[in-house]
Amino acid sequence: MNRRRQAHPGAVRALRWTLTALAAVLVLTALLLPNRAGAIQPDRFTRLPMEAILGAALVMVLPRRPRLVVAAVAGTALGAMTVLNLLDIGFTEYLGRPFNLVLDWGLLPDARAYVEDAMGRAAAVAATVGLVALVLLLLTVMALATVRLAHLLADHRRAATRGTLIAAVAWVLCSALGLQISGVPVAADRTASALAIQARRVQDTLRDEADFRKVAEVDAFGNTPGSQLVPDLRGKDMIFTFIESYGRSAIEDPIMAPGVDRTLAARTEALAKSGFHARSGWLTSATYGGSSWLGHSTTLSGLWIDNQQRYRTVMASDRMSLTEAFRRTGDWDTVGVMPGVQKAWPEQRFYGLDTVRNAFQLGYQGPKFSWSTMPDQYALEAFQRLEHGRKRAKPLMSEVILTSSHQPWAPIPKMVDWDELGDGSVFKGIEKAGHRASDIITSEPKSRAEYGKSIQYSVTALTEWLQRYGTDDTVLVFLGDHQPIARVSGENASRDVPVSIVAKDPKVLDKVASWGWSEGLRPAHDAPVWKMSAFRDRFLTAYGSTPHPKRN
Repeated sequence: MNRRRQAHPGAVRALRWTLTALAAVLVLTALLLPNRAGAIQPDRFTRLPMEAILGAALVMVLPRRPRLVVAAVAGTALGAMTVLNLLDIGFTEYLGRPFNLVLDWGLLPDARAYVEDAMGRAAAVAATVGLVALVLLLLTVMALATVRLAHLLADHRRAATRGTLIAAVAWVLCSALGLQISGVPVAADRTASALAIQARRVQDTLRDEADFRKVAEVDAFGNTPGSQLVPDLRGKDMIFTFIESYGRSAIEDPIMAPGVDRTLAARTEALAKSGFHARSGWLTSATYGGSSWLGHSTTLSGLWIDNQQRYRTVMASDRMSLTEAFRRTGDWDTVGVMPGVQKAWPEQRFYGLDTVRNAFQLGYQGPKFSWSTMPDQYALEAFQRLEHGRKRAKPLMSEVILTSSHQPWAPIPKMVDWDELGDGSVFKGIEKAGHRASDIITSEPKSRAEYGKSIQYSVTALTEWLQRYGTDDTVLVFLGDHQPIARVSGENASRDVPVSIVAKDPKVLDKVASWGWSEGLRPAHDAPVWKMSAFRDRFLTAYGSTPHPKRN
C-alpha cells in the first residue's frame, strides 16, 4: 500500500479528498433530508445545518478515542434518522400520514405480503433482502462518513475551528434575520426538529392509548336491551358492504369520475327498474390509502380508530359494534363474508358474527387478481349460495368485504354471466389477458385509470347481485373504507368516501329522510359529510334504537 502511495501520490490524494467530499455530501444530505416526497427539492439542500456546526465543535474538543466513539454513534444515529425520514415519505405516500415509531412496525410484514401478491414471491424476497441490506449499508456508511469527517477536523484543527466559528456566526445571523432562499430558511435545524417531532409523536401515542380507553368505555347504546335495538328493521335482510378504496376521488376526479359517474347513473337507473331506490352521502374515513380495517372498525364501532393501538383496544373490548347490535336482538342470524381474510380472525367476536366465510371457505378455484383472492362477483355469488340463499328461520345480517378494487388495480376482473361463475375457473382467461401489476404500479396515469375501472367493476357486481337476489325485505348499506393512495387521489385529497343505503321498502329510506342525503348512488358534491365514527349512532337512532348509556 505504501508503495502505491509513493508511486501515485496525486491519485491517492485525489481519492482521499473524493471520499471526504462524498462523506460530507452524505452527512449534509442526511441532515437536511425532508420527510415528505414533495419537499425534496434542490433548495432544501443549500441550507446551513445547525447540527453539523455543533457536531464539528464537539469532536474537535474530544480526545481521539472518545472522538471516534462519538462520531460513530452520531453517524449511526443519523443513519437511523434517515431511515425514519424515508419511512415517513413512504407512509405519507401510501397512507397519508407519517410513520409511527411505536405502532407501525407491525405493518411492515403486511407491506411485504402486498409486494408478494402484486409482484410475485421472488420480487418480495428480493425487495425484503434489498431493504435490509440497504438499511445496514446506510447505517454503516453513515458511521464511516462521520468518523472520516471527525478525523479531518482533528487533523486540521486550526482551520476547522475558524471555519466552525464562521459557520456558527453565519447561522445565528441567518436565523436572526430570517434569511431565505426561494422561501426556505438558510439556517436549518432539520434533524433536531425531526427528533423532537418523533419524540413528541411517541409521547402523544402513549398518552392517546390511555385517553382512548376512557372514551371507548362510554357507549350510548351499551346497555340497550336487544328488544330496543333497530326495531324498525325487524324482518329485513341487512347487508353491510365495504368496497375497497372506494373514495370521493372516484366520483369527483376529472380523470376517473366520468366513467365511475356513468356507472353510478346506470346502476341507479337499473336498480330503480327493479324497485330499489337509494340515498347517498359522504363519510370522512379514519384512514387513507390503506389499513382498511381501521375504516371498517370506525364505521361499525362508532369510535374514531385511526391507528393500530386503538384498533387493538376496541377489538379487545365489549363495545357494541353495529353488526353486533343485530345479533343482540336475537332476531337475526349473522354472517361475515371475508375474501381478503386468509388466517385466523379473532375480530369475529367483536363484530358479533355467528359465521365467517374467509378466502378458503368460498369454494373459489380460479386465479388471484393480484392482492384480491377472488373477483367480487364470485364472492357475492358464493355468499348467495352458501348463506344468503339458504332457507332460515330468521332474517340474515351480513357483513361483506369486497376486494377487487384493492391496489395495484391490475389485473382487474370483468363481469361474466352469473350462471357461468361455477368455481371461478372462468376467470383464468380474464386474469391472463389483464394488465400486470408491475406495468401499472409504476405509472400514475395508468394507476388512476385502472383504479376507476376497478370501482366501476365492484359497484356493478354488487348492484347486479342486488337486482338478481334482493327481495322486498333486502336492505343494503355500502360504502368505501378509505380513499386510494395519493398517487391516485392526488396530493391533499380529502378523506371522504361515499356511503349509500339501498332498499325497496320506502319506509326504510323515509327513516333517513332528515339526513339530507342525495337520491341515487352518487352523493352530490354538497351532500352532508359526517365523520365515519358518527355513522353507528346515527343509524341506530334512525331505526328506532333507544339509548341506554354504558360507562365502565
